[in-house]
Amino acid sequence: MRKPEAEEAPESDAVPDAPHPRRAERLIGHAAAEAEMLSAYREGRLAHAWLVGGPQGVGKATLAWRFARFLFANPDPNAPAARAASDLSVDPKNPAARHLASLAHPDFSLVRIGWQADKKKFYSEIRVDDIREALQVFQMSPAFGGWRVCLVDCAEDLNPNGANALLKMIEEPPARSLILIVSHRPGQVLPTIRSRCRRLRLDPLSEREIVEVIATLGPPWSEADPAAVAKAAGRSNGSVREALTRLSPGSEAVGGLIDAALAGLPHTDPRVVARLAEALAGRVANEAFEAFHRELYDWLAAYAAKAVSSPLGAWEIGALWDRIRDAARETEAMNLDRKLHVLAVFAEIAASARRRR
Repeated sequence: MRKPEAEEAPESDAVPDAPHPRRAERLIGHAAAEAEMLSAYREGRLAHAWLVGGPQGVGKATLAWRFARFLFANPDPNAPAARAASDLSVDPKNPAARHLASLAHPDFSLVRIGWQADKKKFYSEIRVDDIREALQVFQMSPAFGGWRVCLVDCAEDLNPNGANALLKMIEEPPARSLILIVSHRPGQVLPTIRSRCRRLRLDPLSEREIVEVIATLGPPWSEADPAAVAKAAGRSNGSVREALTRLSPGSEAVGGLIDAALAGLPHTDPRVVARLAEALAGRVANEAFEAFHRELYDWLAAYAAKAVSSPLGAWEIGALWDRIRDAARETEAMNLDRKLHVLAVFAEIAASARRRR
């Protein structure tokens, strides 16, 4: 018997105080991507593995869950209901939808960062054992005689052994199997995985679409001041997750500090860096700490795109990216001082820029 929802472990692939993507009944934006998936299914061109890429918080997981739900509810692409469908929506009362919403569908498995109940914290990565356990769904006959689906959210969290275990399944997939891989940065995904997946890119949402999504999330988000929602949407870079972070109590000041610190890169005013490091140091600043890294990675990506004119070269940017990502994971996994981590990040970026003058 499942535990009451309030007693269940936190979910690493969900935004705090917001519904999990599997419960979303609508997909706002990305009509072309949804149509591409539906068309591939009905025309018998369904790839056994899809890499759904795009910035964090734009709806990739929502689309992946929506596609899985549609396949379970419509196992025959030639059935009248599947042929008549205009999108991937499924009635929430459909048995397949109910099973998936409660994570009780026997032909479905989910790969995400796990929760350590004894330590009351998440693991820092998706482990190879997590992958192997999830892929067991493909070793059994479909309980309902249809599809078997594994959803990976997200690829960047896979450790090397886990990525290789996933690759083996992608290389030799059983019949009527589907692997959906969510990726915030597809360029970092193992090249051999990328080459064997059908790639689907989701663009950032418009401000109007973000406001529309927030209205569907229920309290407290749907009850937020419309002016504050509009302001958060305008500064979200097309990400619902970023907009929600900016709407959280006390986040506006931290968001301003993040913006000011990144605007000064690669040589940010030390006083601004110190204030930001202090703001991100607390254990309650989890979302802000993640938001800082998301925007920092965006800065690195922008510099990589214009490496010729940047104080940092492309190689140096790539190396910085890896070091910062590894240091952030170690900081969280070992409960290290976030303040020192933030200070070290800015110091290393500045030092790298000076070396390349």
